Amino acid sequence: MQKLLAYPLTLLYLIAFGLTLLVFHPVQWVCYNFFGYEAHRKSVAVLNLCLMRCTHILGTTYTFDNPHGIPVNRALIIVPNHQSMHDIPPIIWFMRNWHPKFVSKTELGRGIPSVSYNLRHGGSVLIDRKDSRQALVEIAKLGRYIEKHGRSAVIFPEGTRSRTGHPKPFKATGLKILMKNAPTALVVPISIDNSWKMLRYGKFPKGIGNHINFTVHRPIEITDNLDEVIASTEKAVVSCVTSFKTTSTIKNGTHA
Repeated sequence: MQKLLAYPLTLLYLIAFGLTLLVFHPVQWVCYNFFGYEAHRKSVAVLNLCLMRCTHILGTTYTFDNPHGIPVNRALIIVPNHQSMHDIPPIIWFMRNWHPKFVSKTELGRGIPSVSYNLRHGGSVLIDRKDSRQALVEIAKLGRYIEKHGRSAVIFPEGTRSRTGHPKPFKATGLKILMKNAPTALVVPISIDNSWKMLRYGKFPKGIGNHINFTVHRPIEITDNLDEVIASTEKAVVSCVTSFKTTSTIKNGTHA
């Protein structure tokens, strides 16, 4: 019954989603070309708030728990797990004061209204996952950018999204490059839970009635022991992911 209801709701959602992207594309262009970086940044934040509001059609709600007094104007390396495209708008909106920039695959840099424009002009970097040298050069460039301007880089070190919500092992190379090029940055682990349920039926229809949780963990200072920093970051990220907690409990013999 829930899946049947998901079909018409998904159609309404896709219409609202597409219209939002189309409306904000010229808005971004005007902001960027006539009013500069700050106006463009604000237009992108509002765009992503609107994209979140579109998911309310599907009965999606959000909790974004950030209890830490993270300093503004200090470089951050934001490290979340990755479950779906719905991970991104809440990070951009709720972390907007830290100017989040993304490490994104190059395919997203063209053909998508609003999204591609922001990735090309908003300070993010586009990497070719088949060209490791190009990818590392771009990630290093982003590290130097956030170090200079006191902004934040968002990297998904799993490399690709988890279709079941269960975290994939971190790939450390890109994260290390960011830390080496932004040595004064704070590493901010974020756990994302239940976003994968938006794709429980595949791309169509969307999952409905989901509550997506974002838990921001205590920031971690970068030290000379980058492997230790990455291990602590990964431990924090997976600690609030339901599928990981359930699996760990079963392995420990405390789950009936």
